[in-house]
Amino acid sequence: MNIRTPKHLTNGRLAVYRTATASPAGEREPQLSAQKAWILLVAVFLAVYVAALFTPPLLDDADAAHAQVARHIALSGDWVTFQIDGIRYLEKAPLPYWTVAIFYHLFGYNVFATHLPMALGMLGCAVLAWFWARRAFGDRAAFYSALGLLTCIGAFLFTRVYIPEALLSFFTALALYCLITGTEDRSSIRIYWMWAALALGVLTKGLVTPVFFAAAAIPYLILTGAWRRWRELRPLTGVLLFLLIAAPWHILAGLRNPDQGHPIGNIPTQGNVHGFFYFYFINEHWLRFLGSRYPHDYNKLPGYLYWSLHLVWLAPWSIFLPVLLRRAWQTRSQWLHDLKPNTAQTVDFYIEKAHLVDPAQHVAQVKFRARTNWLLAFYAAFILIFFSLSTNQEYYTFPAYFPLLVLSGSALARAEEYPGTPQAWLTRCHAIFALIGTIAAGALAYGLWLSRSVANVPDIGTLLARRDVAGYSLSMSHFFDLTGASFAALREPAIIAMLAFLVGPLIAWLLRKRGHHLEATTSVAFTAAVFLVAAHIALVRFEPLLSSKAIAETINHFSKPEDRLLLYGDQSDGSSVIFYTNRPALLVNGRRSTMIWGSYYPDAPHIFLTDEDLIAMWGRGSQNFLFVPEEWNLHVQSLLGSRAIEVQRLAGKTLYTDRPLVQ
Repeated sequence: MNIRTPKHLTNGRLAVYRTATASPAGEREPQLSAQKAWILLVAVFLAVYVAALFTPPLLDDADAAHAQVARHIALSGDWVTFQIDGIRYLEKAPLPYWTVAIFYHLFGYNVFATHLPMALGMLGCAVLAWFWARRAFGDRAAFYSALGLLTCIGAFLFTRVYIPEALLSFFTALALYCLITGTEDRSSIRIYWMWAALALGVLTKGLVTPVFFAAAAIPYLILTGAWRRWRELRPLTGVLLFLLIAAPWHILAGLRNPDQGHPIGNIPTQGNVHGFFYFYFINEHWLRFLGSRYPHDYNKLPGYLYWSLHLVWLAPWSIFLPVLLRRAWQTRSQWLHDLKPNTAQTVDFYIEKAHLVDPAQHVAQVKFRARTNWLLAFYAAFILIFFSLSTNQEYYTFPAYFPLLVLSGSALARAEEYPGTPQAWLTRCHAIFALIGTIAAGALAYGLWLSRSVANVPDIGTLLARRDVAGYSLSMSHFFDLTGASFAALREPAIIAMLAFLVGPLIAWLLRKRGHHLEATTSVAFTAAVFLVAAHIALVRFEPLLSSKAIAETINHFSKPEDRLLLYGDQSDGSSVIFYTNRPALLVNGRRSTMIWGSYYPDAPHIFLTDEDLIAMWGRGSQNFLFVPEEWNLHVQSLLGSRAIEVQRLAGKTLYTDRPLVQ
């Protein structure tokens, strides 16, 4: 029997409802099959993430420093107390180091094993986004959500360095997914997975995981009324599972690294230093949030940069932000209505939905969609506001990419799938994308033209300006050091990126104008993927500036086991030298940053030297190899004078020795 919707019900709220949440059969665009979608997603993942696991070598600063921690675990078998260059390193949670240590045993001590967990974390986020968005919004939204995570600039950029944000994003989002599906399906297994994911998140990044989770989950439970079923959240057995997973390492780390001497205040002195519990929970969590952590070796982005840079990190998908905001405004009357328990408990509702095969299933999907919107919105908003108030680095808001891209993907899919939705906004977004692409292609073409007569130089550092933008604390600071001549070292990636920007956005715009929406959006993603491949090639060309592996190889070639390795300044400036030489380093004026707390333990090795120590040992005993960052080079030359024999110079970094080398 064919039951038609009464005409008097096609006006008002029902018309809005159809525009916002459903459309009669036959109005949708052809869908991409799940099999074809995953073929495309896997191809993008392999091209963007897997191919980038082998080059460049580990970079100086956090990348190679964290790799030293994982190697210490793998070699020493100590999975509790971590070390860098023989000094206790108590700052970070253990799971990222544990995973890399395991991969070192499987694949050797190399960049592939070091960065593999981050690539797997991104794959996990994409798979999770697919399942979540598919249940809430449909197949196309699932495809766009996963594709957005695999091709957005920020996710790629912040997985070039060994930091745990990708894993943190996965475990926190997994906990939220298990919360919403566990309560919807009344599945105790999902709820226990929620507690386990929270515990793994704590082992990945510390207490921010339960904080982020609670900030989204608590208002969600209150708003939906699910808090009344609090017993289904297994608060007793769930917390016990959480503690069983998360607590043992923290307890052991505290017992093995107790207070030493009589520490007073927050600044350690020799033999008087707070132990793990104070340092990890107070200094690294609470005081870091307040901006009072010691040492003060971190930044806070200006407000205008903090907010505007997210348009870059979420690019190219941030061009669809107007679509998301417009859809949110158009459906504002439904935000709370679809959450109400009695949404479907009316005769009119079933009359309105009689054309559907299963009205009850439709209601369940509508409610799940609405609850997903609220939960992800709470999650993203809290992270963005939290770090706008706290100290921050550019990558701190990485976990917000997941909810923002899922919400954007769903809004974009909804706008494309239903022709009743005005398409002018989509076309305008693509026009802006085409304009940005044309400008970027023009800038790259201009750079290539300026370098047309410059021979290719292996060391790009010799061709860069030293503009010191933001003290090189921003991830893209060296971008502002580019000169016309430096494009000679970047010709191939610049040409690839130029063609991608010139052709991809234009094709996407034309496809959008002709109504080929799925193809248009896929063209945006492929443009981004090609650009990210070019960006990785460019990163490899920046190796001399960002990594010191070449200097480490020189040391390995000329040194004997009894020779000494010295680094001037912070060990992070030459951390790749320590990793690739696989020998301890003496640090001249290097008691700073991550080395400070551990250096004051009574059993810390005597690796910290003064200028006077350097002068006294130079030319005596075993041969010395001294690595000097660019900012200390003139100072070291004034100290050692003609006694410093230059062995190698690389992008401003210099390797000295105290006697002629013997082949």
